[in-house]
Amino acid sequence: MGQDQTKQQIEKGLHLYQSNQTEKALRVWMRVLEKSADPAGRFRVLGCLITAHAEMGRYKDMLKFAVVQTDTARELEDPDFLTESYLNLARSNEKLCEFQKTISYCKTCLNMQGTTVSVQLNGQVSLSMGNAFLGLSIFQKALECFEKALRYAHNNDDKMLECRVCCSLGNFYTQIKDYEKALFFPCKAAELVNDYGKGWSLKYRAMSQYHMAVAYRKLGRLADAMDCCEESMKIALQHGDRPLQALCLLCFADIHRSRRDVQLGLLKLHCLCERIYRTKEQHRELRDHVVKFHECVEEMELYCGMCGESIGEKNNQLQALPCSHFFHLK
Repeated sequence: MGQDQTKQQIEKGLHLYQSNQTEKALRVWMRVLEKSADPAGRFRVLGCLITAHAEMGRYKDMLKFAVVQTDTARELEDPDFLTESYLNLARSNEKLCEFQKTISYCKTCLNMQGTTVSVQLNGQVSLSMGNAFLGLSIFQKALECFEKALRYAHNNDDKMLECRVCCSLGNFYTQIKDYEKALFFPCKAAELVNDYGKGWSLKYRAMSQYHMAVAYRKLGRLADAMDCCEESMKIALQHGDRPLQALCLLCFADIHRSRRDVQLGLLKLHCLCERIYRTKEQHRELRDHVVKFHECVEEMELYCGMCGESIGEKNNQLQALPCSHFFHLK
């Protein structure tokens, strides 16, 4: 496979991926990886595979492709490619909670100064290092890294990086229990998405909404928390973002626990898990959650007195009568 054909196939995979045809995109990229004789093309397709596996939560595969990408960069003897590959190694280890390795790879990136790409990537490197320090609960160094990343974003007018840093700062302030700032920064991220994010991946909107949901819950604004979490989960389900789906499920559970409606929380949990496993065609897990959902419905007696169908399984409008009974509006 020559240079032009490699480029065409990579673009074909990107089009499929952006259309939510993830598995087809992965098959196209894997064929490029197997057949392409163009090292630069292989490097680029490995970057696509790393990003896709990161968003699907397949972090071990993400790391595997990052290692291969680093080997490819060494073959090319290009410092720009090498810096980018070390950043992907750092991110992969960050996702796997190997925070000391993340910091080590980030320092390697920062030491590779002098190239155009390395300067452009310094903000992303600082962000990854900040996330690692936060994972280790080294709060002062985490904040220093986030502030450095934010300066890079402002100096280079990089709105996408600024959005990501704001989400990480939301997480930071949640952990140190400064909930007003924990809300301010993801709200700022959401503003950036609205103002500049027309061509961005929807994951930026989803992440800002998730971090807003967490902050709203901590502040006791549970209705706002629920709205943001539902918006984030909707996008995560559309794009097959399993890590974000898991975070949203935990947030839903926390919201319902704060409301002390534990049974309703379990009902929503099983309903969402059913949708996730149905999409993934994991039939045994799907069956388990369908059974548990109906057990919750029976326990809570959530049945329409007119048609006999369960309430809550589908998004149907309800009518509440003065006697406190609920019926499907239909």
